[in-house]
Amino acid sequence: MSGAPTFSARDLAQVAVFAALIIALGLPGTINIGTSGVPITLQTLGVMIAGALLGPRKGVLAVLTVIALGLALPVLAGGRTSLTSLSSATAGFLIGWIPTVALIGWLTVKLLPRYNVIVGTAINLLGGIVVLYAFGIAGMMIRADLTFAKALSLNVTFLPGDAIKAVVAAAVAAQVHRAYPALLTGRAASRATASTPAPDAA
Repeated sequence: MSGAPTFSARDLAQVAVFAALIIALGLPGTINIGTSGVPITLQTLGVMIAGALLGPRKGVLAVLTVIALGLALPVLAGGRTSLTSLSSATAGFLIGWIPTVALIGWLTVKLLPRYNVIVGTAINLLGGIVVLYAFGIAGMMIRADLTFAKALSLNVTFLPGDAIKAVVAAAVAAQVHRAYPALLTGRAASRATASTPAPDAA
């Protein structure tokens, strides 16, 4: 049966858990480097992990939940709200969370049978750096009236830290997928195991 995507209670619980994780990773606060105004935050690590473990649909919903909560509450790193972020030069980075988690989730689903730390890191680098920075830099060019070269130069110092996050997220995801592959591909896993007798799940 085809139709609009539906979310089970289990799906929504997972979305809530990962939304809470993203928010919790913002509690340590932020570190600002240089004059770009872009803070170093662990919340992008949470976005990568959400995509790698929940897939595109649930991952996007988790990110949208954080952004929606941020309209009223200071759930972003540094005690910021979504409105504060969206009105600043860093708006593109917050908006970029959505395509970032969607791409990481989609590629992870496609490559899950062959997923490992190396593959996961490559996926996270594509989503968490290439895509996220594309949106972030575009936002800085629009909001702060910067040239592409200037906006890019202001963000170069953040690349090593985000690369480390990509590796950490991939390592976490690889371990979880080995132990609990159905977390990401519940329906796919069901099809795969349908032809093989298995004990009842607890």
